[in-house]
Amino acid sequence: MKHSKLLPGMWNFPRATLCSALRTGFTGTLALLLIGTGNVLTAQDAQQATSGAGAAAQSAAHAKHPAKKTSELPGAVPGAKYVGSDTCKTCHDDLYSQHFEGTPHFALTKEKDGHGCEDCHGPGSAHVDGGGDVTKIIRFSQLSPAQASQRCLQCHESSLENVDFNRSVHLKNGVGCLACHSPHHSTQPDYLLKNQQALLCYGCHATQKAEFERPYRHRVDVGLVQCSDCHNPHGTFVAKQLRTAAGQFPVCTKCHSETMGPFVFEHVPVKQEGCTSCHTPHGSTNPRLLRVSQVNLLCLQCHSPTFGSNVPQIPGFHTQSAKYQACTMCHVQIHGSNFNEFFFR
Repeated sequence: MKHSKLLPGMWNFPRATLCSALRTGFTGTLALLLIGTGNVLTAQDAQQATSGAGAAAQSAAHAKHPAKKTSELPGAVPGAKYVGSDTCKTCHDDLYSQHFEGTPHFALTKEKDGHGCEDCHGPGSAHVDGGGDVTKIIRFSQLSPAQASQRCLQCHESSLENVDFNRSVHLKNGVGCLACHSPHHSTQPDYLLKNQQALLCYGCHATQKAEFERPYRHRVDVGLVQCSDCHNPHGTFVAKQLRTAAGQFPVCTKCHSETMGPFVFEHVPVKQEGCTSCHTPHGSTNPRLLRVSQVNLLCLQCHSPTFGSNVPQIPGFHTQSAKYQACTMCHVQIHGSNFNEFFFR
């Protein structure tokens, strides 16, 4: 049957060109098109083209996500080959059975391209051939925090939680993954932490530990709130490694959603300086975690007579010695209002 009888005016594409098009995604009814020679593209041709498309997609996936090259990372022994975790177990049976099999990392032994112990410690053939020579295997105690962390990040950097660790304040100050995590000797059920999260943070952040001892505080000490609920220890683009709520609002609004806004009448410090312009989130002597003990003293830090200031001053009838000491008794919507420019409601 002639091509011109069925599809008059159709261009004459060579069979190889049409198969190439099929490999790039033009499947389905194109497999039944007739070419200029009068031959029909057979089902076998279509099947070959579809198989080619699958192979091309798989090749592209490998190019986008290359296999882990453990042997090329810092500390690896040149020329060493993988020997398998069973070989490691012959000498390190106690460590293997008690401090590896029950950890999340044991899944590396079950992956198709996984190498178990050697995914972290590097190829072990030189270590084995040397009779257990400790200089022929990667020992994390001999790596710098940055080098040790780079080995961890070969797997964990793909997580949104960890993607910014290389630019984090912690790593820049010599605090790597192993300062908080222990792959073999974790004491906590989650995240392979060396100790309770708050105690780990307090180990360096002594000032913040003292703030959590104040009368009014977020309940980190009893575990109701964790440091990582507000901060991402692996780094963010926000100061203090703070997280952000949905829409890039301050992290406080994750819980205190009524203060999020946007409002018709905004309280300028809330939007420009953030929550910490008035509050100390770790702890305070004020029940509202204010920076000072009395709310009117906080308001007067801005709303006091100052020459040349564009900040509204307190009205003359606000006699601080007699009344009007609790500003928020009237200005109840102090974070922002949709109805009143003085935040009365």
